[in-house]
Amino acid sequence: MKLTRRSLLQASAATVALGFAKPVLAQAIDELVIAYNVNLPSWDPTVGPSAVNPTIQGLYQSVFDQYILQQPDLSPAPGLLTAWGWSDDRSQVWMDVREGVKWHDGSPFTAEDVAWSLARVAKPETGSPIQFVWGTLDNHRVEGNRVIADVKQFDPTIFKWMYFLTGYVLPKAYYEKVGAEGFEAAPIGTGPYMVEKFERNAFVRLKANADYWGGKPAFETVTIKFVTDAASRVAEIESGNSHVTLEVPYEEFDRLKGKAGLAGVAKPISDIGMIFFNDIDVMLDPNVRKAAVMAVDKQAIIDRLLSGYGVAIDTLETPDYDAFDPTIKTPYDPEGAKALLAASGYGPDKPVKFKIQTTRGFKPKDYEMVQAIVGLWRRVGIEAEIEVYEIAKHFELRAADQLAPAAFYNWGNSVGDPTTSTGFAMYGPSPHSVWDGQDLIDMINPLWGEPDEAKRIEGWKAVSRHIAENALVLPLLQYVQPILHDARVKVTPHASGALLPHLMSRA
Repeated sequence: MKLTRRSLLQASAATVALGFAKPVLAQAIDELVIAYNVNLPSWDPTVGPSAVNPTIQGLYQSVFDQYILQQPDLSPAPGLLTAWGWSDDRSQVWMDVREGVKWHDGSPFTAEDVAWSLARVAKPETGSPIQFVWGTLDNHRVEGNRVIADVKQFDPTIFKWMYFLTGYVLPKAYYEKVGAEGFEAAPIGTGPYMVEKFERNAFVRLKANADYWGGKPAFETVTIKFVTDAASRVAEIESGNSHVTLEVPYEEFDRLKGKAGLAGVAKPISDIGMIFFNDIDVMLDPNVRKAAVMAVDKQAIIDRLLSGYGVAIDTLETPDYDAFDPTIKTPYDPEGAKALLAASGYGPDKPVKFKIQTTRGFKPKDYEMVQAIVGLWRRVGIEAEIEVYEIAKHFELRAADQLAPAAFYNWGNSVGDPTTSTGFAMYGPSPHSVWDGQDLIDMINPLWGEPDEAKRIEGWKAVSRHIAENALVLPLLQYVQPILHDARVKVTPHASGALLPHLMSRA
């Protein structure tokens, strides 16, 4: 990217229009300004498509607490729940609730809030995208400071979900008083920051929660600007209009991280880049799918486009996930891809054609990666048309099972369990999957409630092998997340990929 005087002036003008003052580098930082890479469509972290968008979780976790705290290394720790577990016969779960916590309006947080929050998302009509998980618990009740629920269907991952997507506690009395619309207009949680001002598609300004049970955060005020264009985020940090940003092109990260007044951190996170295959049109031909996988040189893409930042993967499990199997390989083999396509009547002179959808600037080089993949495909006899859309559109289409035959996505799985990676991405009845093959459904069905942990993990490894051998998805890489920041700010990265202002302090 070439940063011109005009682009800097435009960035500065936009900043002034939003009511922000440009930070003065010689002064101490009073208001922390973050250039974020995604908009916030909704404030309810438990329902709707936004609730399962991994990138938004950093915003939610700034305002709301999860049942269980997840530390930066992804390990669970006491949060609003101080202890939890199953009864001996696994017919019940129990949860002990932290005392002395307050909601942002000053009212006390209680065990009733926990029981109500769990019961609410268990109801299909509430609109939780993973109601089928929360619905495995029933008859939520409070006994003193303990919440107990009956197990309708054993789910070995239920407590992992309590520090994952949609695992947030909402205020029962306040929500019932103001309703969904009132909560959207004035959300409150128990988290480290309180919402002071929210301008949709522009910014959110947060104020530190002085009564936060985990300790008051370092910065009194945090403004998070929604800057969905990667080049604009680079301009934000280079011009000093923002103190922290993320998901910038890696060459810009390398250029700026050593620049005077700036610093950078890049660590592997739990997100992966992948391409969904929808079982429609030409993707019903296994030769087309297998060729599409074999034609992609993942390591070359990582080295040339991502400056080496990334880990090539062959399944939807990264080396950090519980069910990772290093023996499963999908090698780069363009000649093999040509042979498969030829067997189905295709080739460079008679290419198979389909559409591939992608975001642009949501993740570093997402669009450019898809361009490179399309170029590699073209060499073997695949002609793919690129359609660009916003991430919200991806969620909408995926939930309706209307994705194109191929669609790029970044999958977040901060708990590292195979159910929350391979499971939901590839299980036909899941609203997060577009592959509906009955053979795969039959393999996965017994694993949801398998009580033998070793057997469960081995079962998921077998599922991953079946998926790889039949090319039902195209895994690409485990991401390394680039974070650029003002040298006066100390940033603690979170391996989930969530950018959390309460983990930032003055350097």
